[in-house]
Amino acid sequence: MELRTVAGLAVCLAVLGISRPAAADDDPWWGRDKALHFGVSAGLAAGGYGVSSLFLEPRWQRAALGGGFALTLGAGKEAYDATGRGDASIKDFTWDVAGAAVGVAVALLVDVVVSGSAAHETAR
Repeated sequence: MELRTVAGLAVCLAVLGISRPAAADDDPWWGRDKALHFGVSAGLAAGGYGVSSLFLEPRWQRAALGGGFALTLGAGKEAYDATGRGDASIKDFTWDVAGAAVGVAVALLVDVVVSGSAAHETAR
């Protein structure tokens, strides 16, 4: 093997060895903040459903109000972040949507179990 080839290989290996690894994802799908977005949205949606049961009869209206409440606050948070005061993320909002859906589903399930079947709902 020629000296130039050995030197070239040594330089390539040295450059590869000291080069910076690819940047880590700054916004991973499974980050701690995603669990917070999910949990807070679930709580807001379930809470909105529960509070709306004080003045709304149809369950679909309660579900719409609870889910809308959580999604409005989640979208507002991402809009606030987009102004430069935070890190806006579609991943965060995706977890907000998932949390709102789960929160409404749990609240609806509890409502059906506590107050009876959904069959009387169609008569309204």
